[in-house]
Amino acid sequence: MDRYEGFREFVAARERALLRTAFLLSGDAHLAEDLVQTALAKVAGRWRRLARDGNPEAYARKIMYHEHISWWRRRGRRQEYPQADPPEPGALPDIADRAVRRLALERALALLTPRQRAVIVLRFYEDRSEADTADLMSCTVGTVKSQTHRALRRLRELAPELAEFIGAPDRSEVLR
Repeated sequence: MDRYEGFREFVAARERALLRTAFLLSGDAHLAEDLVQTALAKVAGRWRRLARDGNPEAYARKIMYHEHISWWRRRGRRQEYPQADPPEPGALPDIADRAVRRLALERALALLTPRQRAVIVLRFYEDRSEADTADLMSCTVGTVKSQTHRALRRLRELAPELAEFIGAPDRSEVLR
């Protein structure tokens, strides 16, 4: 019996989804590829047990989140991305407007801490529950809630042009 039986199929089926998540975490295509490769190498080492008893995709994602934070800590604070004000939304056609919004969001996500970025990706991109997010990030549900709150507040500060997508602050935040 091949010890990697089913692993190649798993990689073929889930690699693109893992790569998208890794890109959202890292903000860089090359780092995202490295992150996925690191995660898949660790999944391969435990493949028999994961294929039999576990959820290999959840394990790979958890590895990616933890590795991204570890890389960030080892590297120190990442360099600030150049900031340019996007053109006025009404001045561009729809397709260009979407691209500008996406770039503004990408720039704002890059300025969040790795934990804040991870919680935003897990909660809103992957549509995970607070409990699932807490489990993946190895923290409490309370930490997920506070990190989500801080990350959304920071996104509103960094990219006010995205307010319609980020949502309005809750009443408790307005009353402070």
